[in-house]
Amino acid sequence: MNWKALFPQFEPALLSVLEKEALLKEFKAGELIMRTGQFIKSTALVLEGQIKIYREGPEGGEFLMYYLGPGQACAVSMICAIQARASEITARAEEDTLLLMLPVQLMDQLAKEYKSWYQFVIQSYRSRFDELLAVVDDVAFRNMDERLEIYLNRYQKKTGKRIIELSHHQIAEDLNSSREVISRLLKKMEQRGLLTLNRNKIELKE
Repeated sequence: MNWKALFPQFEPALLSVLEKEALLKEFKAGELIMRTGQFIKSTALVLEGQIKIYREGPEGGEFLMYYLGPGQACAVSMICAIQARASEITARAEEDTLLLMLPVQLMDQLAKEYKSWYQFVIQSYRSRFDELLAVVDDVAFRNMDERLEIYLNRYQKKTGKRIIELSHHQIAEDLNSSREVISRLLKKMEQRGLLTLNRNKIELKE
């Protein structure tokens, strides 16, 4: 694949360095990419697929932070890699995913030598921070029915798909709710004509 087209802002020299020094790595849908407590030796650029970034609770629950798609990078992994810190989040491939893995020892060098890389890192921090603010606002100021509708719309916007292949249980985990509550709210949304429910699939209306 022509992965370079995903990063049109990078100078040719930077692309050459990434092609030479970074490694391509594939992850199957459902496979863990990064675990809580794991020390990060590289940061990753998403070339194909989608990654779910979330926090794990002490009793095994999950809280969705954000999703990453092609052309994006995880700001948390960048920070952990640079500071040699253990990860405080978990990353899982939501579908078959291809990553470009960049060794941590190159991070400082790239930031000093290539302005486009430095700007990309800053923009990644800003984008992920904005997404986290949106999550905080949803939890603090919105009812669950509003949060669910926003969640589905964000998922559709991120993936570009109107058919969302998630179970009610998966959505409940992302929103830190129960499957029964999510199923009831989805049924109400179907009655309002906003979506159609199928087995482990939700089709959003135009």
